[in-house]
Amino acid sequence: MLALETTDLTKIFSGKVTALDSVSLSVDTGHIFGLLGPNGAGKTTLTKILLGVLYPTSGSAKILEKPLNNIQIKEKIGYLPENHRYPDFLRGGQVLDYFGSVAGVSRNEIDKRKTRLLKMVDMDEWAGKRIRKYSKGMLQRLGLAQALINDPDILFLDEPTDGVDPIGRRAIRDILRKLQEEGKTIFINSHLLSEVEMICDQVAILDKGKLLSSGTVEELTSPSKTYRFQTSRISDAVVAGLNGIALKVARQESAIEATCASIHKLNAIIDYLRQHKVEIKSIMPHKRTLEESFIEILKKDVIH
Repeated sequence: MLALETTDLTKIFSGKVTALDSVSLSVDTGHIFGLLGPNGAGKTTLTKILLGVLYPTSGSAKILEKPLNNIQIKEKIGYLPENHRYPDFLRGGQVLDYFGSVAGVSRNEIDKRKTRLLKMVDMDEWAGKRIRKYSKGMLQRLGLAQALINDPDILFLDEPTDGVDPIGRRAIRDILRKLQEEGKTIFINSHLLSEVEMICDQVAILDKGKLLSSGTVEELTSPSKTYRFQTSRISDAVVAGLNGIALKVARQESAIEATCASIHKLNAIIDYLRQHKVEIKSIMPHKRTLEESFIEILKKDVIH
């Protein structure tokens, strides 16, 4: 079952500005999905359409395999906007009381969920304290509890770790992983690529309203199938012999880097080195960071 699916989703403002241009993507149930893109890429527009705040010009979208105009779907969505604000005279527990009542949750159920959620986000000892005393990290954790008070199946988070210190970001990542273990789907809109790389299963890159790339983090960061072999001493003749197996071979001091077309070819390289009595100390796949892949994809889009 898909948690989210868009088909040729397009949004044009005032008949002139194309914010989204035929965006088609899908998110699997139970996954953590990251939507990436520079400022003005269309991330917020896409999120607002999925939440029902904006209507698309053309195309369609489904959440939990139901069209966006299905009102019952709203009950299964949780949302934490970027830079959310609560009245600072309220106490943490009162925030959850309010949002729970707005979501139509019964009083008894709010009390049960409130206790569990505040403990989960490590805010139970602050439930009775006023919001004005909260740090940015505490506000983000309270915001997560607020987004979960209606027990949603899919959670939309806009920059959930922005402005939070490293300890707070780690705590939020741990919470999101726990929610994933409970079967919830999490849709993250973020520009913090290192955070996305650590937490997301699937990612998509938007720029100028167009979907440039999508897939798993592994697919976006390890596309070249290049491996670094740390070996014992190896002769020039043995290295030259690899050219008949690998697509590309480069020598670097006590190591070689080989690019191959498949796992079958990788094993052929290993067999070749062993046949020539070369000791293989380690094999490491070459992996770019998500940030490096992101910048490269954007550069290619500019060239085209």
